[in-house]
Amino acid sequence: MIQERLSRLRENMQKAGIDWYLIPTSDYHDSEYVSDFFMVRKYFSGFTGSAGTLAVGQEEAALFTDGRYFIQAEKELAGTKIRLMKTGEKGVPTLKEYLGLSLKEGQVLGFDGRVVKADDAKSYAEIVNKKQGKIVWDRDIAGEVWEGRPELVHGPVFVLEDVYSGEGALSKIGRVREKMKEEGAAMHILTALDDIAWLLNLRGDDVACCPVALAYAVITMEKTLLFAGGNTGGLEVWNSRVRQYLKENKVTLLPYDDFYRFVPQIQEEKVLLCGGRISYRLLKELPPSVTLIDRPNPTALMKAVKNPTEMENLRKAHLKDGIAVTRFMYWLKKNVGKIPMTEVSAAAHLESLRRQEEHFIEPSFETICAYGANGAIVHYSAAAGACAEIRPEGLLMVDSGGHYLEGTTDITRTFVLGGITKEMKEHFTLVLRAMLNLKSTRFLHGCRGVNLDIRAREIFWERGLDYKHGTGHGVGYLLNVHEGPNSFRWRLMPDYQDNAVLEEGMVTTDEPGIYIEGSHGVRIENELLCRKGESNENGQFMYFEDLTYVPVDLEGVEVSLLEEKDKERLNAYHREVFEKLSPYFEGEELNWLKEVTRAVT
Repeated sequence: MIQERLSRLRENMQKAGIDWYLIPTSDYHDSEYVSDFFMVRKYFSGFTGSAGTLAVGQEEAALFTDGRYFIQAEKELAGTKIRLMKTGEKGVPTLKEYLGLSLKEGQVLGFDGRVVKADDAKSYAEIVNKKQGKIVWDRDIAGEVWEGRPELVHGPVFVLEDVYSGEGALSKIGRVREKMKEEGAAMHILTALDDIAWLLNLRGDDVACCPVALAYAVITMEKTLLFAGGNTGGLEVWNSRVRQYLKENKVTLLPYDDFYRFVPQIQEEKVLLCGGRISYRLLKELPPSVTLIDRPNPTALMKAVKNPTEMENLRKAHLKDGIAVTRFMYWLKKNVGKIPMTEVSAAAHLESLRRQEEHFIEPSFETICAYGANGAIVHYSAAAGACAEIRPEGLLMVDSGGHYLEGTTDITRTFVLGGITKEMKEHFTLVLRAMLNLKSTRFLHGCRGVNLDIRAREIFWERGLDYKHGTGHGVGYLLNVHEGPNSFRWRLMPDYQDNAVLEEGMVTTDEPGIYIEGSHGVRIENELLCRKGESNENGQFMYFEDLTYVPVDLEGVEVSLLEEKDKERLNAYHREVFEKLSPYFEGEELNWLKEVTRAVT
């Protein structure tokens, strides 16, 4: 099937005079997760991961993805004749290097300029120019041959009231205008969906697990334009409350499809935009008279720093989430081996527990419920009829989260379901030590995540081990579960804006792991809220406040591998877990909670 689809694509490429065609994992807004309409790369490769780019030539095709997906991609690409390029591995070229090697003199590179970032496209153009070739960016060659492509859907939105957002839209727009003044810009174009949702305090349902609406925004010193909601500008899907709210906040609602008709009309303006987030088509269609001011979107840092209302709400969201996940742990431990249980049914039960909590909206991403060897697949996805039966032995890794009106959660726990090997127990303990080490860090203001990643990773590096993903990512407030610009990574990412100074109010996950192909995976994840600590003659010290309160499965801990400080940290954490959760448990559940949060000595 995949080979047939690629054959049709190549025929269309040939008719259009295109030698190589790129299909990234993106939509018109550089989103990480995309709606069904934009799953072009999945359609032509069969690879279902959330990150990767497919390069298709007339004679060969290659898929580029990162270490989170190596195992998954190998399985899903089997039999397709698509070559897997393991990004970051020794001897594996980058996509740009691959194009430099593969493109011949005078050849043509094509892609849909609406789904390729401007900065990336400029790099491709340099490669093509050296080959005396050209780029075709204004045709969706792949979409033209996708039979039965889903419709592009615009759903309803709702207003996130100030009691949850902590700041009104007019105030946020005012702050953006102040940044525009600082940069000397008269106009700001915003295409990132989470930035627009945050700025206007609107949430939608156009992307699964991401409460955003497909939209573009244009801010000037006098007006705010919102292109959204389909061809009639939201009138058919947005209710009167939302439309009235937009009027109150001086936002003009226009049809989504009018955006690219508006762009060529911009003349003689100084426009603030982020080249790393806008599409190549937007860049190409801005008139030559426009002066571009290429800076990070001001909203990116603003939304990453949660205000006091958001911080307090997040504590409430995580308490509710902790109750649900802890009840899942109790259910799992009591029922494994006694009732039929699969990865899919277990994930469904966890979601049902979350849905019992007030103000729950939807999962914040597709739950990763990975039993046994499936735990070694970092972003494993189970499917009904093609998933593992859970038995009373080995390890089950569950990475899940929820969207509540009070915020977004993301938590991973690895559960011991029966007998495990000495190696599994050692790996579980190493992951636990790493997680505890990072969350206990005290540091001076000015540090970035790249400075602190070693606090977790050194536990592994000392033993010649590593994990092929970042130690942590930022988390939005009822927005994207992966949010920049804060993160924990061991090296700078020049093409990825996640190297920010850690500020009070930023939320970042702490999730080291270890993955042994064909055997098991262990990951333990808490969310951390950055806070100000002591300030003295040496500077402003910072620390992390735990947001996540769920027991760590002590059955996986080899106490002899813990240092005294590890025991103190683990026991202190479990005391807090019991203190926060115990009022919501009673009877047998409460006795069980007391046992699983007992002190280790």
